[in-house]
Amino acid sequence: MKGKYLITTDRWFTAPDGKTYNTAWGEIKVLEDSILGVKTNRNSTNWYVQIGGNDREIIVAGCQIHYAVKCENEPNTDDVEDWNSDGGSYYLYTRPTKIYIAQ
Repeated sequence: MKGKYLITTDRWFTAPDGKTYNTAWGEIKVLEDSILGVKTNRNSTNWYVQIGGNDREIIVAGCQIHYAVKCENEPNTDDVEDWNSDGGSYYLYTRPTKIYIAQ
């Protein structure tokens, strides 16, 4: 895998900016299992992906990657209009993006 990807994780994570996300975008690099100084004994957690750089990078365990979409252009991170229901009524609201830009 080379290039920029939009990576969706199974769980929410806290990024260097202190906010929580479940998706990250940036240049990726697949890392060996010993990169964190820990040798794992499970096949699903024996590799990691570094997303981004320049003090904004994050490292995600391979077992936490749900989707990986090649995406060379930075995705739109404007606030998103979403909907929810409450007792049968539907309402619209605006929420922050779930995408962390790791570049």
